[in-house]
Amino acid sequence: MDVQLILPGFTDSWFVLDAGRSYYAELLGAGVKIYELRGALLHAKTAVIDGVWSTVGSSNLDYMSFIHNDEANAMIVGHAFAGEMERMFQDDLANAREVTLDAWRARPVADRVMQTLASSLKFWI
Repeated sequence: MDVQLILPGFTDSWFVLDAGRSYYAELLGAGVKIYELRGALLHAKTAVIDGVWSTVGSSNLDYMSFIHNDEANAMIVGHAFAGEMERMFQDDLANAREVTLDAWRARPVADRVMQTLASSLKFWI
């Protein structure tokens, strides 16, 4: 299994960024490759599975996106569209930096504190 994620390297909300980063150790430990995009604010959620099933949209995989935020995703089945999505992913990968487990474990204590704080508050904010 090959799972690669391109995630935001910065955002307009430190809380959202740090809450998301609180999952990095678990994901990296499971073999997921994480890359953070540089130079652009990332909001769209996209995925390609097995080179044929794709999704593009703004919804997160949580009840708030579907019930309260009126967000939506399009699901497309087809090799041609999936191929285009994979090419765009590779283009974005060229503007991203990989986050390795060793580097993640060596991050500053202040970052760890902010990520723990954001993670503990994410259900109430």
